[in-house]
Amino acid sequence: MRHHDESAAIRASLSGSSNATGLQGVLALPDFRWLWLGQIFSQLADKFYIVLMVFLIAQTWVKGTPEANPALAEAASAIRLDLPETRAQMITLLATGIYVANTIPAMLLGTVAGVWADRWPKRGVMVASNGLRALLVLLAPLCLVEGPEWLGLSWGYWGLVLMTFFESVLTQFFAPAEQAALPQLVPSDQLLAANSLYQATSMAATIVGFALGDPILRLLDLGLQRIGISGGEFLLLPLCYGLAAVAISRIRWQEPPRAPSRTTVWQEIGEGLQVLRERPRVFSAMVQLVLLYSLLAALYVLAISLAAAIPGLGPTQFGTLLAMSGLGLAIGALAVAQLGQGLNRRHLAATGLGTIGWSLVLLGQLRGNLVFTLLLCGVLGVGSALLAIPAQTTIQEETPEELRGKVFGLQNNLINVALSLPLVLAGAVVSRYGLLPVLWGLAAIALVAALLERPWKRW
Repeated sequence: MRHHDESAAIRASLSGSSNATGLQGVLALPDFRWLWLGQIFSQLADKFYIVLMVFLIAQTWVKGTPEANPALAEAASAIRLDLPETRAQMITLLATGIYVANTIPAMLLGTVAGVWADRWPKRGVMVASNGLRALLVLLAPLCLVEGPEWLGLSWGYWGLVLMTFFESVLTQFFAPAEQAALPQLVPSDQLLAANSLYQATSMAATIVGFALGDPILRLLDLGLQRIGISGGEFLLLPLCYGLAAVAISRIRWQEPPRAPSRTTVWQEIGEGLQVLRERPRVFSAMVQLVLLYSLLAALYVLAISLAAAIPGLGPTQFGTLLAMSGLGLAIGALAVAQLGQGLNRRHLAATGLGTIGWSLVLLGQLRGNLVFTLLLCGVLGVGSALLAIPAQTTIQEETPEELRGKVFGLQNNLINVALSLPLVLAGAVVSRYGLLPVLWGLAAIALVAALLERPWKRW
């Protein structure tokens, strides 16, 4: 009995003694604060990484007009593409290689990485993945050294592509370990608030990382050049990944040792799939997340057409609409953190799907109006938060602790597929049938899914 009391006292000291709820309560947990801080730096680093790659491509491999880049013309010819007409198109062409290298591990390795995240200590996996990414990105300056060419481009460009591939591989181990650790650090009655805070900071990191990444890189470069140090732009990524590793290493939670696994990786993947078959709530939440990310991915493509219909905006400013939906998602996440604990999750999901559906309908009806389009994008983001956060919390609560890495690895695989396919299909469908029918079709899917939740019933 005394041993039990001492263990309870230790857990209380590690978790914090505040009885507060919502954001205040979850932020009172010391171990969660370190994990959250690690998430912020890791998320920022992921976004800064893409910005740095585009920055290096623009500064090193795309200079001046297309006619001034014969090597790029050779590369475009080698893969049977027309030579881009503008510098921006040339940058986009080379950046596509970076995007592909970043996406392939996300689509193929998530489930396998989730199995290993269950076999290894999760804190160690998170610290190691961030530490290795910090070391990996230190190789970026070497890619600017002149050397042999392949397909009309120097070896350095292909070196960046390969570095991006391995950086994405390490990310696949970090993500399921982080998601599986969260329920271990947060009491079940505060898990919804913790997921809400995670979602809000993820959106904030996306907006800050993409919006401020380029100015920050340039400031670092110019600032350090004034004191005689070149290459200042290369310091940002190892700093962010390094700070993420340091923050997570401060977590005092100790996982119980695991016995060596006697099953194969594929058998353990099957165990993760078995969770979906045996636990309908987990399966339903996973379907909701896949549906949500499919709708959001389609919106990324449709935003170009929506922006093109607005006289004061234009197609190149579609990012403004996406930023507004991200802001709405962050606001919705904070609202769920403060108010969502006592609400029925199926009602929240139905409300979120209904909000998304009607927002898509109204976006089609009011397209061309800047104020209403921005407002509806924000409302759509709020609806996304009402759907995503309860679904993620349900998966964390209902999945057995020893299987969480496998299930979250599978979730990451499905979500990455859900993000990729609509990006390919939506543009072709819009060009064939027009924007309005596509918006109505997506709205119908969301509204039917809302009705399937049977929000009129009490659960």
